[in-house]
Amino acid sequence: MYIYKDTANLRLMFLFFMSKLTKKDVEHIAKLSKLSLSDAEKDKFQAQLSSVLGYVEQLNEVDTSGVEPTAQVTGLSNIYSEDEVDKSEITKDDIKKNAPKFENDAFKVPGVFNTEN
Repeated sequence: MYIYKDTANLRLMFLFFMSKLTKKDVEHIAKLSKLSLSDAEKDKFQAQLSSVLGYVEQLNEVDTSGVEPTAQVTGLSNIYSEDEVDKSEITKDDIKKNAPKFENDAFKVPGVFNTEN
């Protein structure tokens, strides 16, 4: 049995296990992402996503009491360039050929909030 003497490593291990996702959580995330995962991939992503969440949880310990909220840090504002449209050789028919469903000159996709499979 290994005993952690390094408190930093012990803390990381604690955060990792506190954020442990279940296989069911990974399956739910995969379903929302419309991904088909093998059992090996589910195991792999379960460990990887749990590890990421562990690191994110560390941010809860950062003292931000003296930090003002900000949306950006460059100090720049209203920086933009004019849109320029380039001519394309691709036709609407080419686009329609590559679309699973195309209706009224637009891609037809499943609704985001559909609860049906």
